[in-house]
Amino acid sequence: MRGYFAIGAEGISKPMNLGSLLRTAHAFGASFFFAIEPAFKIKEVKHSDTSDAAKHLPLYTFSSVDALMLPRGCALVGIELTDDAVELPSFFHPQAAAYVLGPERGSLSPEMQARCDHLVKIPTKFCINVGLAGALVMYDRQICQGRFARRGTNPRAKPEALPEHVSGAQKIRRKPEASE
Repeated sequence: MRGYFAIGAEGISKPMNLGSLLRTAHAFGASFFFAIEPAFKIKEVKHSDTSDAAKHLPLYTFSSVDALMLPRGCALVGIELTDDAVELPSFFHPQAAAYVLGPERGSLSPEMQARCDHLVKIPTKFCINVGLAGALVMYDRQICQGRFARRGTNPRAKPEALPEHVSGAQKIRRKPEASE
């Protein structure tokens, strides 16, 4: 899979939810994790992060939406249940993306929504747990961008085998010489 992704939360207030999200991000291969204005000390997360993801996954905290810094070319994707958001099954994931979730019992702030390059919603009847929402987004990204066999056409059918990967010949690129 090419590219990278990160996941984070704005205003999250429960360390157990953040720990669960951090552990799931580690399992799905996130490049980094971020928290914007967390309502607790990040050290409290260790109780629910049983994979000790913080040792393997950079964790950045930002004091405000304006302070949030992302790598150049990284699209900020807000996960929010709004009327104008794109439904997750129809969303084309950017190659480099940082997904941001809102707080428990709340939504992404208007400032954060305005800052996002994309707004995506999980097609549910109502909001779900922030850890579960993050897991669904990361799973969808992996399914869309990973290299997996096609599903069978019925429950008893076996998945189609993937064709073997074929590499092309080596390409040597040279800078064009300046013409005088």
